[in-house]
Amino acid sequence: MDRRNLTPAGSWVHRMTFFWAATGATAGLSNFWTFPGLVAERGGSLFLFVYLVGLLLITLPLMLTEAAIGRYARFGPVLAFDRLAGDTDAPGRWLWVAWLGVFSGFLVLAMFAVIGGICLYYLFHAALGEFNHATESSLLSTLDEFVRNPEASRAFMGWHAVFLLLVVAVSAQGVWQGLGRAMRVMVPLMVLLLSGLLIYSARDGEFARATSLMLDPHWADFSFESVRLALTHAFYTLGLGVGVLIVFGAYSAPTTPLKRSVFTVALSDTLIGIMAGLVVHSLVTASEVPGLSGFELVFLALPESLASVPGGQFLLTVFFMMVTLAAWTSALALMEPAIGWLRDRLAAPRRWTVLIIGVAAWLAGLMVLFSFNVWSDDMLLGGTAYRWMDIVSSAVLIPAVCILTSFFVGWALADEESLRLIGHGPALVRQIWLWVTRLVLPTVILYIAVHHAMASAASLCDGAPSLIWCGH
Repeated sequence: MDRRNLTPAGSWVHRMTFFWAATGATAGLSNFWTFPGLVAERGGSLFLFVYLVGLLLITLPLMLTEAAIGRYARFGPVLAFDRLAGDTDAPGRWLWVAWLGVFSGFLVLAMFAVIGGICLYYLFHAALGEFNHATESSLLSTLDEFVRNPEASRAFMGWHAVFLLLVVAVSAQGVWQGLGRAMRVMVPLMVLLLSGLLIYSARDGEFARATSLMLDPHWADFSFESVRLALTHAFYTLGLGVGVLIVFGAYSAPTTPLKRSVFTVALSDTLIGIMAGLVVHSLVTASEVPGLSGFELVFLALPESLASVPGGQFLLTVFFMMVTLAAWTSALALMEPAIGWLRDRLAAPRRWTVLIIGVAAWLAGLMVLFSFNVWSDDMLLGGTAYRWMDIVSSAVLIPAVCILTSFFVGWALADEESLRLIGHGPALVRQIWLWVTRLVLPTVILYIAVHHAMASAASLCDGAPSLIWCGH
């Protein structure tokens, strides 16, 4: 290993590792179970166009900002903000932004690991042929028995623990030998599996229908709500506000072209989402597929569609291996900010901090897991523990961290300090980035956050119609 690239936070030697790691962090489950339905139901290529505009207005500037902070400080989020504030005489209270980012990332990790356990369970059952000739009722029974049956919660806990053990086993090997190597293997493998499914879909699936749903303009389905959802997905899809990109910026090799890498990551995430949409809409034959998403799409509709086709067992195994890899790489990324914070706090060896964070994520994940079964009837203001964790992280913490980060870089730092973060480039481009960071990012993110919070509050009325905002 080239010692010249070592930093206090750890390091990667290969310049491409940042790209693979950031792609693994961003190309998560939403690419497979949210994005295809949104595009097909909300305007096709019209939705895609607005989504790409959202990437340019929100995602790319903020991705570059977070990665540049890490590259400058060569530390995790908390120490990176501390160093940047200290070097530029900014008030120390900005350190709270980093704390909130690490905490929000940990909450997302706790929720993500539970879904990862379900993906792992389905991967093994698909490989064993247990979904062969399955019907809608049998698949629904399988999902209910595993996820929602209180008496089966121990099995659910076990698969959840196995998934986190896989994450801990890789992360404990270190930044270079563990995280970096894993990302350079798992992300290309995930893309290879997706490419194989895409080729099969083009040959034997309803590919013309899928292409029309994903790539043709559907004016009748396009509305202002489509615009809002496109901007919302552009904001949430790339792991902003949780400290991951700050850590990866700190790990990046000095030769990594940061601006080009960030652009390529966003482009790759979009292409993976489009490929996933073409696969899903080619293979899932249910008439209502444009509106399907989440559990209903991945764990019910797709297994049902492939249950009786030739080679269905193999295809399902490949699909669930792909989504398990997506969950695995995302969880590895989400764990890094918390590991860095705890390691700096305790000055402990990495393996011990990884183990502590892994156990803490498993314990926090139990609240999510039990929300599906044992505690499913235990509501606080209309929401389960899982629902409140999701609302707090996605509707409050993540938008707040992103807005405050924009204010910190755009207003708290002097112009020359802010521009120094992103390195050399055309003066016009640097000025556009600065003013987008100052004005556009906070405005659009606040709009997204307010609407997301309002929708989340409205969803709680199903469990507690007497809440003051429910209109009863």
